[in-house]
Amino acid sequence: MPIRIQADLPAIEVLEAENIFVMTYDRAAGQDIRPLKIALLNLMPTKTETETQLLRLLGNTPLQVDVELLHPASHVSKNTSSSYLQKYYKTFDQVKGQRFDGLIITGAPVEKLPFEEVDYWTEMCRIMDWTRTNVYSTLYICWGAQAGLYYHYGIEKHPLHEKLSGIYNHQVLNPYHPLMRGFDDNYFAPHSRYTTVYLEDVKAHRELLPLAVSDIAGLHIVAEKGGRRIFVTGHAEYDRDTLAKEYFRDVNRGLEPKIPYNYFPGGDPAKTPAFTWRSNAHLLVSNWLNYYVYQQVPYDFIGEEHA
Repeated sequence: MPIRIQADLPAIEVLEAENIFVMTYDRAAGQDIRPLKIALLNLMPTKTETETQLLRLLGNTPLQVDVELLHPASHVSKNTSSSYLQKYYKTFDQVKGQRFDGLIITGAPVEKLPFEEVDYWTEMCRIMDWTRTNVYSTLYICWGAQAGLYYHYGIEKHPLHEKLSGIYNHQVLNPYHPLMRGFDDNYFAPHSRYTTVYLEDVKAHRELLPLAVSDIAGLHIVAEKGGRRIFVTGHAEYDRDTLAKEYFRDVNRGLEPKIPYNYFPGGDPAKTPAFTWRSNAHLLVSNWLNYYVYQQVPYDFIGEEHA
């Protein structure tokens, strides 16, 4: 089934070329279907790339999904024009009176800063507090996951001695958990971050369930009991070449980055990386949509706007 987005969003051309069913609002208005209403708070500097990556995953399920793109009003984007944001995105204040079946909060390149020093942290706190009543299930990604664990449970992030970048093997801790259904015992996923969250800190909270870990990359997936909050410390949504783009960007900046782990064939940046995490990424998002949004949200959860 399709994702519903604005008719001229640049991501449409890419998604349709991949045979992902995209439906415009005008066409969807003629159907008598209650679609899932999903908001995407995009904190990444590469807005178009990130929205395309996540829309691709949201569009590969049997469910019809109505997507609302959000950006923080308290941050001035250096990489995305204000005209693009005004045309395709809304701010929290514009949607705070609505309810959403699900919300995705992306990562952001601000890991080295204390949470309170991020220029949109106050707004982030307002949004995360709002999710308690206006969002049925929230999926937090990378820095977003660290921010959610810190805000809701007081779990700190910790600096790594060097950037964690690459494709890492993970072990499923609970194969019978709905979020992990269909996963192999071991699977690959990308990470790209400078900080981490300790497994023992998560285990100290009885309401949190660690679901997958890596011997090298550490904790990967955590779920709150009941599934109202899901935390993923990596970037399952990344394209084949996203880590390569980050690596060559840092090379051009003179940062002398390490070659991403287990990514380029033979460790040669001139070679095209194998796409070894795509199926796991689709499975993760479809499980979240199915088991923790579609099957659990009350039918009348989406109603009239309210204060």
